[in-house]
Amino acid sequence: MVDQDSTQPTTPPAGLRNRHIAMIALGGIIGAGLFVGSSAAIAATGPAVLLAFLAVGFLVILVMRMLGEMVTADPGRGSFVEYIRAAHGDRLGFTAGWLYWFFWVVVLGSEAIAGALLLQDWIAMPVWLLSIVLIVLLKLVNFAAPRVFGECEFWLSMIKVISIVAFIGAALLYVFHVFGPGVPVRENVLGHGGFFPHGAVAVLSIIPTILFTMMGSEIATVAAAESPEPGKNVARVTRSIGTRVTLFYLASVAMILMVVPWPSIIPGRSPFVTAMDAMGVPGAGLLMRIVVLSAVLSCLNSSMYITSRILTELAGGGDAPGILARKSHTHTPRLAITVSSVAGTLVAFSSILAPNTIFAFLLSCSGGVILVVYCLIVSAYVQTRKRAEQAGQGDGFNLPLFPFCNYATLLAVAFVFIAMMFNPAERMTAIASLGTSVFFFVLASLKNKRA
Repeated sequence: MVDQDSTQPTTPPAGLRNRHIAMIALGGIIGAGLFVGSSAAIAATGPAVLLAFLAVGFLVILVMRMLGEMVTADPGRGSFVEYIRAAHGDRLGFTAGWLYWFFWVVVLGSEAIAGALLLQDWIAMPVWLLSIVLIVLLKLVNFAAPRVFGECEFWLSMIKVISIVAFIGAALLYVFHVFGPGVPVRENVLGHGGFFPHGAVAVLSIIPTILFTMMGSEIATVAAAESPEPGKNVARVTRSIGTRVTLFYLASVAMILMVVPWPSIIPGRSPFVTAMDAMGVPGAGLLMRIVVLSAVLSCLNSSMYITSRILTELAGGGDAPGILARKSHTHTPRLAITVSSVAGTLVAFSSILAPNTIFAFLLSCSGGVILVVYCLIVSAYVQTRKRAEQAGQGDGFNLPLFPFCNYATLLAVAFVFIAMMFNPAERMTAIASLGTSVFFFVLASLKNKRA
C-alpha cells in the first residue's frame, strides 16, 4: 500500500534544494562521454566536430526551452513523458516512457562496467564483482531520502565542473604562451586535411554519438518535482542549462584541438589526458582517472534516479505494474530502484559475457532512441501550444519562429537518421533504434486493445 504521505502534493521534508537542482542539471550532462568518449567523435570528424557539438547543443537548448514552457504553462504533471501523453495520447506516452527507461538502463549497465574497469587498477577484484558493488552502493544512496541523492550528485558534479574550468583555464594560458613552448594553433586545427577532413556527412552521422554524451539535461526537470518550488526551478533550469552545457563542451573540445593536432587523438583514450600531457601537466593520467571515476559514479547515480522515477510514473499511469509506484517512508520508490538496478546489472553482465552480441545489440537499440524521444517532446510542444492558443491561453509560450523552428528540428533529426543509414558504422544503430521504437509502440497498441 502506498504511504499516505507520498500521495500528498506537498514536497517531502527531505526534498532536493535549489543548489541540488542546478548542479544536477549541469553535472548530470557532463560525464565520461565528454572526458573519454569525445575522442571517438574527434577522430571521426576532425575539427568539424565543433559543428556537431554546436548542432547538438542547439538541439538541447531548443528541447529544454520547449519543455520548460510546457511545464511552466501546465505545472505539476510530472516528467516530460506526461506532457507527451497529454499531447499525443497514451500510446506515445507509453512509448516515450519505456524508451527513455530503456535508454538509461543501458547507460546504467555501461557505466557500471566502465567504473569497474577504472577501479580494477586499484582494487584486485573481478570486473563483474566490482560492477555489482558499484550498483549496490549507488542503490543504497538512492534508497535514502532524495536530499541524500542530491547531495551526492552535487559534489560529484562539482568535481567535474571544476575540472573542466581548470582545464580550459590551463589550456588558454598554454595557447597564449603564458607557460610552455609556442603552440601552432592554426596548424593543429587546419593543417591535417582542413576543417572537414572526412566530409560533411561524417558530421551528421556522429551527432547521435555526441547527443549520447550531452544527454541528461531533462533529468533536472524530473528532479525539480522533488524540490520546494518545482515550477520556478524548472523555469530557471530550462532557460540556461542548454547554453551553459554547450559552452562547456565547445570550449573544452576547442582547447583540445588547439593544444594538440587532432590526428593524435586516439579513440578510447581521453583527449584531455593527451592535451594535458602535451602541456606538461604532472600526473595528468591519474588526475583524469579520478575525474572520470567521479563522472561515472555521477552518471550511475543519475541513471538509477531517473530510471526509478520514470518507472514509478509509468506505474502510476497504468503502463507498468502498479506495485512499482509504491514509496517508502523516505519518499523514495525503492522497488522501482531495485528493478532498475537489476536490469542495469543484467546489461553490465551482458557486456562481460557477450560483448559482441547481446551487449552490442543493446547499445545499437538504445543509441538513437533519444532522438526519437526528443522528437516526441518537440511535437508535443507544437500540439500543446496550438491547443493553448486556441483556448486563448498561449501567453506563456514565447519560443520564436513557432512552429517553423519545431518542424525544422524534426526535419534535422530525420536527416541525421538518413546520414546514419549511409554510414556503415552507424547504420545498425539507426535501424535498431527505430526498430526498438516501433517495438514499444506495438506493445502500447496491444496494451490499449486489451484495455
